[in-house]
Amino acid sequence: MRAGRLFFFVALSLSVRATAGAHELGTIRTFVTFHRDGTFAVELIVDREHLPPGFGQGSPAKEPVRIEGLTPALDRKIGGILYAAVRGSRAAFDGRPVPTRISLARLPGEDDLAVAASPELRLLLAGTIPAGAKTFTWTNRVELGTSMLTLESEGQSNEERQWLENGKESEPFPLAAAIVPPTRGEVVRQYLALGYTHILPKGTDHILFVLGIFLLSTRLKPVLLQVTAFTVAHTITLALTIYGVVSLSRAIVEPLIALSIVYVAIENVTTTELRPWRIALVFAFGLLHGMGFAGVLTELGLPRSEFVPALLSFNLGVEAGQLTVIGIALAIFGLPFRRKTWYRSRIVVPASIAIAAVGFYWSVQRVLMR
Repeated sequence: MRAGRLFFFVALSLSVRATAGAHELGTIRTFVTFHRDGTFAVELIVDREHLPPGFGQGSPAKEPVRIEGLTPALDRKIGGILYAAVRGSRAAFDGRPVPTRISLARLPGEDDLAVAASPELRLLLAGTIPAGAKTFTWTNRVELGTSMLTLESEGQSNEERQWLENGKESEPFPLAAAIVPPTRGEVVRQYLALGYTHILPKGTDHILFVLGIFLLSTRLKPVLLQVTAFTVAHTITLALTIYGVVSLSRAIVEPLIALSIVYVAIENVTTTELRPWRIALVFAFGLLHGMGFAGVLTELGLPRSEFVPALLSFNLGVEAGQLTVIGIALAIFGLPFRRKTWYRSRIVVPASIAIAAVGFYWSVQRVLMR
């Protein structure tokens, strides 16, 4: 009989402890998600049914926490719990804390009465991942025993769970490279390379246009005047298109770019001197090419945190590619042969006719493929 009673009390004690432990572990749960757009979100879930008596009823902090979406009516009912639960929360990357925006989460259609009566209160903390960050740590100084922290990266299979004891800092969570924004130096190098490779070797149409500019004259000044007009023009429309100020369908832009190649090449056959209208037309064609560059950049995407450096770097890469094309043409054809009497008849005219033929073929192809 005594053995039976002893067994009963031991079982009851273990059951109470297990229940208390389960409630303790579930009092506050934290879920952190790192997104591929360079942001992160922390969902803080408070199980108010198992909070200790008087939780959140102490004296308010000297610097109150601002919670978006918390109405005055809800503030009176559950504000103390929310402030106490989130106060002392610290999101840090590589040991350095970052600011977060805190808001009260609601289910679709949930009004103040439903939120106030809900057994679980949810807070959302959102922020931006610093460029080049390696690790993340989380701290919540609320001492409610053991709490669960879950961390994951969008599109990655690296979910991790940690158990935090009484407000202690989490172990560093390694960030996946795919969700960490690049540093400014990395952005500049990346978009310089993208701009350059868009000309060499990928931009065959732009290469032919630049060669058409080069073939007009044996003198360097006409080439530089045309390149300058082309550069200024495509810089303008590249920026305006990326910023959404101007927009033109690629179904129109791409065939017109091909026709610009045809025009420049044919004019090389019909004239030997740089005319004022040629510079104006090259400028106009540059506006079209800038829209083409913008289409490529739109597909590649620009980092929100380093938008301007990426845009400028891409444009500089394009210019470097164009100058490389001119440098190669000058080294192969210009310097060795431009003073020869047969330079125009054997190089300029045949090359221009070939460029015009390719440009015409592209223009027809691009119209038919749209």
